[in-house]
Amino acid sequence: MRLIDIDRAGLVFARTRGHTPRLERTVAAYSWLGEHAACWLALGLVGALVTGDAGHRRCWLRGVRIVAGAYGLNQAVKFAVRRRRPELEGFPPLTPVVTRLSFPSAHATTSFAAARAYRGLAPACLLYLAAGAFAVSRPYLGVHYPGDVVAGAVLGTAVAGLWPGVGTAGAAV
Repeated sequence: MRLIDIDRAGLVFARTRGHTPRLERTVAAYSWLGEHAACWLALGLVGALVTGDAGHRRCWLRGVRIVAGAYGLNQAVKFAVRRRRPELEGFPPLTPVVTRLSFPSAHATTSFAAARAYRGLAPACLLYLAAGAFAVSRPYLGVHYPGDVVAGAVLGTAVAGLWPGVGTAGAAV
């Protein structure tokens, strides 16, 4: 079986299992929060604003830069690869998209970059749970292949891990 066949089978599974109108609306609303990394950028800016510790403020702002950098790199890869978004007959996308380009998922890239960047500042389990939910939402809504999401998660994790000044706990050193 080819990788594209596995990717398509995963997409079909995501688009045909566990769908109710209410759940689709809920997932679409949640996914919308991750558009252009908005929720992750807001988290970092609010974290920097409310912390009373200058070191933590620097860490939150470094996280904002990491998320923004991951988003920028994601867009560069997306325009270089130019993979079109999935189209399944009888299963239209359940949410609007900014471009027709699919690989890698910006939601997954920025979410996993944020989870790694902020994990020393907020509970890692909650950050990764939110990141995973954003990633899974994209094939569920029919706007990404599962492989787009996996690639985005790997890219975001790598960007955050390779960002200068980030220690093993995710926070700045």
